[in-house]
Amino acid sequence: MYAVLGCARIGAIHSVIFGGFSAQSIADRLYDANAEFIITCDGAYRGGKDIPLKSVIDDALIGNRQIKKVIVYTRTRIPVSMIKGRDVWWEDEMDIAEEQVEKNGVVSFPAEEMDAEDPLFILYTSGSTGKPKGVVHSCAGYMLWTTYTFVNVFQYQPGDIHFCTADIGWITGHSYIVYGPLCAGATSLMFEGIPTWPDAGRFWDIIDKHKVNILYTAPTAIRSLMGFGLEPLKGKDLSSLKILGTVGEPINEEAWHWYDDHIGKNKCPIVDTWWQTETGGCLISNLAGITPAKASWATLPMPGVQPVLVDENGKEVTEKDEHGLLKGNLCIQSPWPSIIRTTWGDHERCRTNYFATYENLYFTGDGALKDEHGNYRITGRVDDVLNVSGHRIGTAEVENAINMHAGVVESAVVGYPHDIKGQGIYAYVIYNGHHGDDELRRKDILQTVTRIIGPIAKPDKIQFVSGLPKTRSGKIMRRILRKIAEGETSSLGDTSTLLDPAVVEEIMHGKL
Repeated sequence: MYAVLGCARIGAIHSVIFGGFSAQSIADRLYDANAEFIITCDGAYRGGKDIPLKSVIDDALIGNRQIKKVIVYTRTRIPVSMIKGRDVWWEDEMDIAEEQVEKNGVVSFPAEEMDAEDPLFILYTSGSTGKPKGVVHSCAGYMLWTTYTFVNVFQYQPGDIHFCTADIGWITGHSYIVYGPLCAGATSLMFEGIPTWPDAGRFWDIIDKHKVNILYTAPTAIRSLMGFGLEPLKGKDLSSLKILGTVGEPINEEAWHWYDDHIGKNKCPIVDTWWQTETGGCLISNLAGITPAKASWATLPMPGVQPVLVDENGKEVTEKDEHGLLKGNLCIQSPWPSIIRTTWGDHERCRTNYFATYENLYFTGDGALKDEHGNYRITGRVDDVLNVSGHRIGTAEVENAINMHAGVVESAVVGYPHDIKGQGIYAYVIYNGHHGDDELRRKDILQTVTRIIGPIAKPDKIQFVSGLPKTRSGKIMRRILRKIAEGETSSLGDTSTLLDPAVVEEIMHGKL
């Protein structure tokens, strides 16, 4: 957070990279952003593990000619390589700055004046193609909208302690740990690690100890903690809580009610917020205690936000289904202050990704339902992007990483329902090597994905197949693979037009 705020103060564009990415993923981002300076730690703590960070940066910098300095903060005191002329210790730089203050008597550092539309930061997000795209947010619009939504969605009152459990490496951490709360003058509480270590009472200990008023977390975390039962809650005073929130993915009703009953004690409004890296802040959410909540529904758009549901041709959906609901692809009809400004270095990619699918509409990539009261329920991605534990991962990215493995001929990746993560990663792989048995091959492929992207993108299931269902023009029919992975084999549709229909039967029999 210090580094982020320091960059904003001097007018430097920051791009925070999640600590779980591989050296290759970091190198790709450094190259795309034309980065000149890196701020990192020697290592970090995650659960019971020490995570190396500086050594991963060293690997990412092999062949890099743009980086001028690497500033290293001492955190875990693990041995690291420090290259003369390039690497410096954070603590040494702070000492030098303090000496200059003492020598020159300068005690304040005025903030750089920025234009409203100057870039504030770049944050890389997965897309439907293999290359991550750098989403650019502006100074004024982004800060205005994160502050506005923070105050209104959570009904923030001066003095409230706000606890968002996200990682600053993702947009939720940017918007609702750093910029939104701090612009509003709120106290923002952060924690390091995972919610289940040293035990599953970690969140409840923090709330009890610091008298947290607002808790904002992910459905994945809630589902994970549900699995430990109510024992970790015993003896924990959660009475300070006033508002609960969820973010990152649609929340299922069971998790919503558990959160409401056992954490909020049926006294705390739950705000189910829908938004994206590209939107900067919440676009659809109930306002805590002001507008009604509806279990597993994001409910109403924020004032000024104009959603619309359209069909595949971009025509507004007007026909209701058998439940009286409208169902379609979620688009936004007009801009809002923190709308994505561009994708870094490639404005045309921004246009084609978000504004070219449907004329004069921002396409979210999500499907949604709408009820008779105007409430929206997000049903999940409709493009080739997975939502795993609230993190967006492009299927093409994972396929490219799997295909880098020496024995892999081709692969296809789809999502399937996962009890904890919401969506899991299912990979169908054509393998032509002779090394080891199937289980060893799976482990080798997982290791390859970890090296190229990071452990966050590891498939949950890998099924070896002799072929993939393709059209005669060579397009993989992921729709069929998705249904098989989901166990919906009774509704595969017509497969007779495939190049080899028999391959579908083989894949169905081999399903994991």
